[in-house]
Order: sequence, then structure tokens, then C-alpha cells
Amino acid sequence: MTTITPGDHPDLKLVNPKAAAIDIGSTMHMAAVNPEASDTPVRPFGTFTQDLHDMADWLKACGVTSIAMESTGVYWIPAFEILEARGFEVVLVNARYAKNVLNRKTDVSDAGWLRQLHSYGLLRGSFRPDAEIATLRAYTRQRERLIEYAAAHIQHMQKALMEMNLQLHHVVSDITGATGMRIIRAIVAGERDPEILAGFRNVRCHASAEVIKAALVGNDRDEHVFALTQSLELYDFYHAKIEDCDRKLEAAVAALTIKAQGNIPPLPKARVKRKQAGTPSFDVRAALHGILGTDLTQIHGLGPSLALKLVAECGTDLRAWKSAKHFTSWLCLAPGNKISGGKLLSSRTRRSSSRAAALLRLAATTIGRSDTTWGAFYRRLSARIGKQKAVTATARKIAVLFYNAIRFGITYRDPGAAAYEERHRGRVLANLQRRAKTLGFALAPLPDSEAVS
Repeated sequence: MTTITPGDHPDLKLVNPKAAAIDIGSTMHMAAVNPEASDTPVRPFGTFTQDLHDMADWLKACGVTSIAMESTGVYWIPAFEILEARGFEVVLVNARYAKNVLNRKTDVSDAGWLRQLHSYGLLRGSFRPDAEIATLRAYTRQRERLIEYAAAHIQHMQKALMEMNLQLHHVVSDITGATGMRIIRAIVAGERDPEILAGFRNVRCHASAEVIKAALVGNDRDEHVFALTQSLELYDFYHAKIEDCDRKLEAAVAALTIKAQGNIPPLPKARVKRKQAGTPSFDVRAALHGILGTDLTQIHGLGPSLALKLVAECGTDLRAWKSAKHFTSWLCLAPGNKISGGKLLSSRTRRSSSRAAALLRLAATTIGRSDTTWGAFYRRLSARIGKQKAVTATARKIAVLFYNAIRFGITYRDPGAAAYEERHRGRVLANLQRRAKTLGFALAPLPDSEAVS
């Protein structure tokens, strides 16, 4: 393995001589320290807990203070947590920023190269939230998985109903709603009379009792009823686990450090009064307001559940990003700047697997149908450059509002779609007047009688 010495590169300054690096693997971790600190500067360690403590002891004996680790997947988490608890400064490095290994690529050369880069301060650590946010994030992600599992059994129930030729999903908008679940539970309990089943219709259901009765005449074979029964039981089981997860979420939110300074303003009125589907059972909006001092749901597109997920992914202290531009760049929502020879080659946004970016894109899709400033912005861009780019641009706008709300406590007031359209019209007129002036002309408004609406 080729090493870098300050004499080879006089412009490089040794920033951290006590740096170490670990190349994380599923069954083995390769740790590297300064060659002057040990006769064997690169050593392999297993992945058992005792092996991780042995690695920490060896790093401590070598005088290491800062450690960079490169990993994919989740193999890095146990090592990261143990080393951090032992007092080391640990940074997780994106493999994309340290992939150019000199000579042959092996675990030994990977670890040594990573240590050299880290000792010269050439590596940037990935964002890692504090312990409170990491706990909250684990619960929110677990809740999302449980919802996905429950959704799969909704499809299984619908398939069983179709096999019985019970066209319930054609007469109710959601089979897991009030009407649908009453009917399904009655069928599982042994009820087969369509008239009695239609009597479980909720008063708010659009379909009449006669239509529901006609849709519930089917073939009640035992194997189909058995499949429906098991799917319903599994659906109820996962919803019970979601309730347990909500209790943990509520405790995790209550344990967050309050970031608001001074007197917290009163909680404003909710923009949407009805409870959104899939929202945790506790009052998420009030809980987040008490911690942050601002109501994130005042930002159009952010409901209580989505706001909680964003806080779980990004944290309550966004000082890790110097500005909103840094934040949107981290989310891969900002345009790129691939430049060579003074020419812009590409401005496409980078691909990202960020959950926070996916949530913001979801909010952008929702806000595109609203009569708001960013709804009008989305529709204008969608017509001009396509929906995909419009979603990205609108998601970036929402990300800036989210950053300013948490970082600086700025409260957003939407002026509405009409105000946005008027500002856009003013910009278009100003551009036309400027272009006309450069060509030696002047624009003049038409008389009201001749104007085209």
C-alpha cells in the first residue's frame, strides 16, 4: 500500500495526526492507525461485541482521538455506538467521497487510504443526529414498516372478497372505513344475509343500502372465508402493534430537549380540522409546537404525521447546515453545477435515497392541487418543464420553509395563488419591457375596450 507523506505533498497540512479509520464489513472490520503509533498499523477485528471493545481498547492504546469509518448498510451502527460511548470522535464517511484507492483495492489499502485522508482533514462526515433524535427516528421508521405490513393485509382482504364475488370495494371508497370494516367483521363472524350486512352502512356512505345489498350477494366458500378471517386478524394485529409504537413515539417526543427560547406563542388554529389517516394517536401537532416553538403544519403540504417524520429524519437543531441552501443541497433537491472549462455541463439534481427528500416530494405532490402560492408555482412549472421537475422544485421550496421555521422560528403565511400569479405577471411584464427597450421599442397597455381577457 502506497502511503502519503507531507514531503510528497508539501501543500497538505497534517490536521489530525491521531486519526484512525475503519473499513466496516459484515464479518470483519479493518482498522488502521498512524504507522508511528503501532508496529501493526492495520489490524482486523471481528464483529462480535467483545471484538468491538477490543478494537476500542487498541485504538485507545494507540492514542487515537478521531475515527473515520466507511460503510454501506447498517453494519456500522454497533461499532459507531460503542466507539462513541468510549469517548472517540467518530465520523461516518460516504464511500463515494473516498473511493479512489491507490494501487490494488483491498480492505487493508482501503483502511490505510481512509486514515490518510482523515488525517489531512479531507473527509466530511455524514449527518448523524443526536441520541434523542436517533431514538425518535427508529420509532417512526418502525411505525412506517408496520403500516406497510398492515396495508398488505388490506389487499389480502380485498382479494378474498373478490374471490367470494362480494363487490364491497366498488360501493365503498375504502374497505377499512367505518362501513367496510363493520361488514367485513360481520362476514367473519358468520353473517351472510345481504340485507343485514347492508344495515351496517354508515350514514355518511354515498352508496345506498340497496346498492350495498346487491354488491354483497356472493359465493361464501369456506376457503375464501378462512383467508378473509386470517387477513382481518393480521390487519388487527399490526394495528395493535402500531398503537404500541405510538406510545413509544409519544414518550420519545416528550423526551426531546425543548429548543424554543423565551415565551412560546400559543398554538395557532389548525389549517385542517379533520384528523388525517395514518396520524399517530397522540396530539403530534401540540407536542412538536411545545418543543420547537413553531407550528410546522402551518406550512402547506406538511401535516402532523409528515412533520413528525421530517423532524425525526433531520432533528430539531439544523445548525449542521449553515444555510437553507446547504440544507437543500444535502437533500439533493438543489440543482447541480457540473462545470468543465467554464461551461455548464449539467445542472440535474443528484440521485438520493434520503427519506426526508422523499417526504418533501410527497408534500410537493399534495400541495400541487391546492389554491396556494406554491400550488400555483407547481402548476406553472408542471406545464412548462414537466411534473417530475416541478415536484423537485416545489419540494425545495417546502424544504426552505421547514429549515427557516426550525432554525429561526419564522412563521410562514401563505399569500395565496392569486398573489403569486400577480407577482409572476409583473415579472413577465418587466422582462418584456426590458427586451423591447433593447430593440428600440416601448410597450404600452391596450385600452380597456380592446384588452383581451
